[in-house]
Amino acid sequence: MLHPRARTMLLLAIPALIIGIASSLVLIVVMKVASVLQSMLWAALPAKLGISFDSPAWIILMLTLTGIAVGLVIRFSPGHAGPDPAQEPLIGAPVNPAALPGLIIALIIGLAGGVSLGPEHPIMAVNIGLAVFIGSRILPRIGSLDWTILASAGTIGALFGTPVAAALIFSQTLSSNNDVPLWDKLFAPLMAAAAGALTTSLFFHPHFSLSLPHYGQMQIADIFSGAIVVAIAIALGMVAVWCLPRLHRLVHKLKHPVLILGVGGLMLGILGAIGGTVTLFKGLDEMQQLAFSQVFSVSDYLLFALIKLAALVVAAACGFRGGRIFPAVFIGVALGLMLHEHVDAVPAAITVSCSILGLVLVVTRDAWLSLFMAAVVVPDATLIPLLCIVMLPAWLLLAGKPMLMAWRNDK
Repeated sequence: MLHPRARTMLLLAIPALIIGIASSLVLIVVMKVASVLQSMLWAALPAKLGISFDSPAWIILMLTLTGIAVGLVIRFSPGHAGPDPAQEPLIGAPVNPAALPGLIIALIIGLAGGVSLGPEHPIMAVNIGLAVFIGSRILPRIGSLDWTILASAGTIGALFGTPVAAALIFSQTLSSNNDVPLWDKLFAPLMAAAAGALTTSLFFHPHFSLSLPHYGQMQIADIFSGAIVVAIAIALGMVAVWCLPRLHRLVHKLKHPVLILGVGGLMLGILGAIGGTVTLFKGLDEMQQLAFSQVFSVSDYLLFALIKLAALVVAAACGFRGGRIFPAVFIGVALGLMLHEHVDAVPAAITVSCSILGLVLVVTRDAWLSLFMAAVVVPDATLIPLLCIVMLPAWLLLAGKPMLMAWRNDK
């Protein structure tokens, strides 16, 4: 009844479903544990001690202790808690299973302690490592690359609550040929992404979208405005690209991870004391505060964007385990709101979406993911043509430029 091509695709269907569900469950458990620990550290404990959770002293103390704790985990855990995220892309090689427990603990402590990184890179590394380790033993006929693709797709679906991001990312990495159509290759990854997204939705819904005024019909002037906003966002992001490898090389001269991360935590604490608690953590909930608040001024939004950018660079350079996409989205929201407040003739939907597009493009160098994040945060269908147009000069500006990563030969 089924063509051999269909039977080949169905061969991976059940593993894809299992991996998608498992990838989502790993994410859910980690986020739930981190949330409980965060409530203890930033609500219950300061209340018990009679200290305000947003006082500069408490912020500096908590971030410094978080850095020391993460440093101890990395120093004494087997496998030294996985690879340095500052030197790795989002989807990397499988990690030694012995390093995964330490990596999860370091991630949870960082998320709960207020470090300005997201969960995406460590969760991706954990899910890929588990999928390759377990899958290659249960079904040795399936290669490690296939397990990596399925785990990556399932994790992306779980992170963003939709398989669309996985479809966009893998449509450019799984190149097609005359013998194997692209959608044959996408079948199993999309199934894993869908399973991950649906599993995540059973427990919580990622709140990426912001309630911004609706954008009307596109005008020619809006294209120029959007292109200028993207250029500003890229320029800001390229400052981080220049700083990250140099700071990474500088702090790693200290050699010992506890010392490196302790100093990094202190720097993050000082930045957090300046910017306030809205500039802490991964940035997903905090960007909602930016959009809903009516009290912030142009200078406030600019301060938040600069502090968060500096915190992202410091956290990544010092070796905290976490991803760079979620903080980049926060920076884009803060920058976009600042530009709108400064020139209110340009709609907030344009400034925010184009700022996100530019910054995520700097961080990931993935046009599809950048478009996706901009469209998800500002869910307005009339913006899609404008975003596609301003992507073109943005891509030209970044052609041949380095990514937001530390140099591989850093010691």
